[in-house]
Amino acid sequence: MLRVLAALLAAALAADSTRAAEATPLILETRIPLGAVSGRIDHLAFDPKRNRLYVAELANNSVGIVDAKTRRLIRTVPGLEEPQGIGYEPTTDTIYVANGGDGSVRVFSGSDFALLDTIALGKDADNVRIDAATHRVYVGYGDGALAVIDPMTRKRIADISLYGHPEGFQLDPGGDVIFVNVPDATHIAVISRKSTRQVAAWTTGSFRSNYPLALDPAGGRIIAVFRRPAHLQSFEIRTGRQLSGIGICADSDDLFADAKRKRVYIICGQGYVDVLDSSGDRYAVAGRFASSEGSRTGLFVAELDRLFVAIRATQAEAAALWVLRPNE
Repeated sequence: MLRVLAALLAAALAADSTRAAEATPLILETRIPLGAVSGRIDHLAFDPKRNRLYVAELANNSVGIVDAKTRRLIRTVPGLEEPQGIGYEPTTDTIYVANGGDGSVRVFSGSDFALLDTIALGKDADNVRIDAATHRVYVGYGDGALAVIDPMTRKRIADISLYGHPEGFQLDPGGDVIFVNVPDATHIAVISRKSTRQVAAWTTGSFRSNYPLALDPAGGRIIAVFRRPAHLQSFEIRTGRQLSGIGICADSDDLFADAKRKRVYIICGQGYVDVLDSSGDRYAVAGRFASSEGSRTGLFVAELDRLFVAIRATQAEAAALWVLRPNE
């Protein structure tokens, strides 16, 4: 009788474990140590040619280079000035690193990370986006501008004026538009790449501090995350009309849409990654993954089907990249 009860209990525990695993939207596969890196870590970029991740280690004034296949640190490149944004430009096989400390954009060779050029923007060079279709590099900087850089000549060829410092921004892959979070102006700026000027502004109403921004082209939505209050809000991609929204974890700096699963990942400095289901007209909470306080950046790489979260060093844990696998 005792054996039967023990077997039934084991079966029940196994069933509960299976249900818990099924309910967990993200699974930690491994931790990739980043070495002796201290302080805030900012944004990441992916080089599909070499299967490498580049990590902007802002407070450490360095860039970490990680092999995404072997899942190990290749090297740490020192000597930068608060690197914030980073992007890989495939046509010229170069990496663009925006430095907030001195306002420069430094261009490195993809093959050996040798410094090729330095482009002075003025101050607070921040997010970087690569337009593979038109072979342009966009960098947000200063009190309100996007710099347009020609990667063939490595020269700034235009500036697009904004009404405040640009935070997260995205290029519409199906059109001419760039969407830019401008928290100081409490709006999302709509930019024409052809005319290199702002053509519209979508006010954010009572929502403030809009930092991360993502596109959901299949759903016809722009997704913005706000810090005051901690909230995710979607907008119709052509008109800016507010659609659905939901409360989320606090202090987010990166946001990604998973088109395959119709999900959204929000990385928050509160110490969580929130996962939302976006398959319907409204967002629903799919789960919350505990990360580490102060760790609010990362990168979802669709080619690898993995979410990488940058974990800043604490007294209990060294800096690392956590590799999270979406749970089917």
